[in-house]
Formats: sequence, structure tokens, C-alpha cells
Amino acid sequence: MNLVKKCFRTPIIVLVCFSFLLQVGMVQAANRPTTMAPHGMVVTPHYLASEAAIRVLENGGNAAEAAIAAASTISVVYPHMNSIGGDNFWLIYNAKTGHLKGLNASGRAGEKATIEYYKSLGYSKIPARGYLAANTVPGAISGWWEIYNYSRNSMNGKLKWSGLLNSAIDYAENGLPVTPSQEFWTKVNINPNDTQFRDLQRFEGFRSIYLKQDQTPYRVGELFKQADLANTLKIVAQQGADGFYKGQIAQKIVSELEANGGVLTLSDFATHKADWVDPLSVDYRGYKAYNLPPNTQGMASLSILNILNNYDIKSMGEGTADYYHTIVEATKQAFADRDKWLTDPAFVKIPVNELLSKEHGIALANRMDMQKAATDVKPLDPKGDTVWIGIVDKEGNAVSLIQSIYHDYGSGIIPKGTGVILQNRGSFFSLDSSNINHLEPHKRTFHTLNPAMLMKDNKPYLVYGTMGGEGQPQTQAAIVTRIVDFEFNVQDAIEAPRWLHGRTWGASSNDLKIEGRVPQQVIEELVRRGHPVKVIEGYTDVMGHAGAILINHDNNIKYGGADPRGDGAALGY
Repeated sequence: MNLVKKCFRTPIIVLVCFSFLLQVGMVQAANRPTTMAPHGMVVTPHYLASEAAIRVLENGGNAAEAAIAAASTISVVYPHMNSIGGDNFWLIYNAKTGHLKGLNASGRAGEKATIEYYKSLGYSKIPARGYLAANTVPGAISGWWEIYNYSRNSMNGKLKWSGLLNSAIDYAENGLPVTPSQEFWTKVNINPNDTQFRDLQRFEGFRSIYLKQDQTPYRVGELFKQADLANTLKIVAQQGADGFYKGQIAQKIVSELEANGGVLTLSDFATHKADWVDPLSVDYRGYKAYNLPPNTQGMASLSILNILNNYDIKSMGEGTADYYHTIVEATKQAFADRDKWLTDPAFVKIPVNELLSKEHGIALANRMDMQKAATDVKPLDPKGDTVWIGIVDKEGNAVSLIQSIYHDYGSGIIPKGTGVILQNRGSFFSLDSSNINHLEPHKRTFHTLNPAMLMKDNKPYLVYGTMGGEGQPQTQAAIVTRIVDFEFNVQDAIEAPRWLHGRTWGASSNDLKIEGRVPQQVIEELVRRGHPVKVIEGYTDVMGHAGAILINHDNNIKYGGADPRGDGAALGY
């Protein structure tokens, strides 16, 4: 009890301690207050990243510059969830021009990445871990760099690039306290009995950085340093994106991959670029919901809302069996379209406009039975460890950003001398040439990442997103319906009980995971309707780490919410 009392002294200590005490069971989760501020708002899933971003805003930086500071910092302080060896996707609203733009900074498969190559090695499926899983170029830094230059040219950005990486470099070089989340996921990933997914200590790079000399994980609160990563970030700070893609860092990465049968080349790195894309949108109850186009599953997130437009969600009542049933069934229909079509649009013409049309939304809604769960759906395969970052500045610029390495600790590969955890996003490619998402050189794979934004009168009203693979579209639907249909405040919408239709990777069948905080009679009714319900503990991070910022344009107040299921913080000024 003394520990609990000591925690509640200053705001930043409260944020750190609450996450720890919640995860060790010393306190019960209860709703945090919504953070409110007149000038700027930052939400990230790690308090140190939120703090880095808010400092940028306070020093005159804009939302884009603050997002780079947050994204670089969180790649250091939350390494099990993301890395500069991963990808990111952006929605960015420019208050000066009134335009909303999308940026796809995901990497493409290497020029040597072919189905024939993997099959010649005896594989029928791309390995989830190891050198062969690291088959796509890391896109994250290209995203930071493209956004930085856009900020300088179009958003009156004035801060130096190198300064935006200061926090990241400092935490990598001088250390940071290990979070409960990092300790937990490190322990999970050193299981020698699970050589397919979890036996990461077999990789020297992982073992030397994320385990102590006695080969045990760093414990909560211990100081954790990443010297190689600090040096890599210093090079990027000095040379920009070219320092990563065209210099010694790329050479070190490629050299180790080639020595171990990997498929990425120096040419793959040197020719990589992030691409600006036009966001997709659908109407929802008088608002306009935006998300990113393929190769992201943004179309699935929007499709769910497009289907829900045909139901009176408000009359059902929030948290009722009808409410959960309707969104789960809408998710099944949206995912069926997604799994049929989603891949790199440079390789396949995807009928996105048709799939998101009002007529198609009506047709999908008409397939749903309110009294019976659909069972003839294709098995799902949710995966992914991700971070979502939301930022709004005093000028009204807004950023919704997602950054990820796919599985926790990605491929598990950290090339010597770089500190860079390489993602395993390319392991989602299929080696079946008839699959829409089959492997081809220079192709981008199906991505679960999809940052979201809800607009009102052509201005950002709700900036929101979450980690969680298949859970991202479902949690986005939960946040939107709870705020728009039921008028929840931001924090309450995030903390309300959540669900996840799908399966976690390695599992053989779908189920409907529901937090145990849902009333028993609601669970029983969902079971009666045919849902394979699995009740899990409340506030579990299986449901992802969501965040949101709501902007009241009448008085310019920003309302921020962060998820108690993670280590995040909503900070304003």
C-alpha cells in the first residue's frame, strides 16, 4: 500500500506507476480523466514518447514535427512493439491549406524475394521469424523524412531535423526504465520450446541486446541502454533518410542478411521511397470518416462504418447484445471483402470505390442476421504489434500515425552494429500464386496498419487509432460509435469493454474474445446467437492500445484519451 501512495504524487509519476500497478494487480483499473488543453494535444502508447512530442509543440513545433519526435522516441522506448526497422502510415491534415493527405511508408519485398526461392528451400509458408522473415525494406524512416520535408515546405515547419531525434538518441544512449510491457514480451519470446514463433534468444543480436549477461530479461524499472541504436540514430540525425538507406547502415543490414540467406539487397534500400496517397472516406452520421487505401486494411475499417450506417445503433443501447452482435457481424462482412481483394494496388486493380459505396454497404447489411452469428466465414489471422500516435497543434494541424514491426520484436533479427530490429511484415505474403497477396519482388504486402480520422465540416473532429492487427477496425468502430452514437467522452470510449473477433497468431480457429467486464447476461445472449465467446480479463492488451483526440472547434479545446491497457499518456498544453 505504501508503494501505491508513493506513486500518486506528480502527474508523470502517476502515469508511470498506474501502468505498473495495473499490470501487477495492485490497483483495479478505473477511468482516467479525459485530458483537456487549449493549444495542443499528444497521445501515444508510451509516456516518454508523449513527453517528447509535447516538448516540440511547446517549443513552437507543429504537429508533423512533434509526430516525428514521438515516432523516433517510441521506436527506442517501446522496442517490442515497433522499431526503425518497421513501417509507418500517416494521415496528416494541413490547416493552412485545408487538405488531408495520406502517406504510405511501407517497405516493398526485395528483388530476390520470389515464391520459387522460398520453395527451393523447402518452405510452403514464409517463416514468421528469422532472416527469411525480414524480406521487406524498413519504411519507417522514409516516412519521417517525407513528412519532415512536407512540413518545411507546406506547414511552416521551422525546427531542425536533427533536433527532432534528440529524445530518441538520449534514451538509446543513456538508457530508459524498462516497462512492464517490455519485460513481459521479452519473457514470452525466449521460449526454447516454441522454435517457430518465440525462441528469439537463438538470434545473437536479440540475445546480446534484450537479455542481460545472465541471459535473463531486463526487469521493470531497470535501466536499459541501446548503444548501437543510438549510433544509428545519430547517423540518421546527421544525414537524413539517406544515412539509413544509402550508407553504412544499409550495408551492415544487407551484409548480415545475405550471409544468412536473406533476400534484401543494397539496391532495394537505395530505391525505396514513401508514397503520398489519396485517403479513402465514407459518410457516417453526418461525419466523414477517413482512412488509408490498400495495401492497408483501411478499407475494412471504413466498410464496417458503411455497414453500420444501415442500423440504428443508438436505439440498441451501448453494451447490449445487439450492439456487440451488429458490429461483429459487420466486421465479418467487411473482412470477407478485405481478404478477397487486399494487396498492393500496383499489382492488382482493387474496386475500392465499389466496395465502399452506399449500395454495397446496404447489400452487406442485408446479409446479416440479427439473431444468428454467421459461421460460413473465412478463418482470420490477426497479428501485429503496433503503436498509434495522434497529435493536434494550436494551428489545427493534425496527425494520425501508425508504426509497426508486425509481431512483437518483429523478425527477431538485429544486424550487428545497428541496433535495428527488422520487421517480419513480409511473412504475411502467401507462397500460393493463386492468393491475392502472393509474394512478388518489389511488392507491398497486406498491412493491418490503418490510422484514422473523422472530419466534421471539413475539419478534423476525431483523430484516433489503435494497435492490434485484426482488432484495429473493430476498436475503431467501438470508438466512433461510442463517441458519435452514444456521446461518450474520449477517455470513456477508450476504456469501455472491448471485444476481438478473430484469432491470435498460432491459433487454429476463430473466437470472439470479450472482456469479462461485459455483463454475464449479454455474454449468454451472444452465445445463444452462435458466437464462440471466450471471456478474457478486463483491460487486457490483447484488445490493443487505443488512443483518440477530439477537437471542439467552437472553443478550440482538445480532448485526449490514452488506453490504460498500455503504457500511454495523453498530454496537452
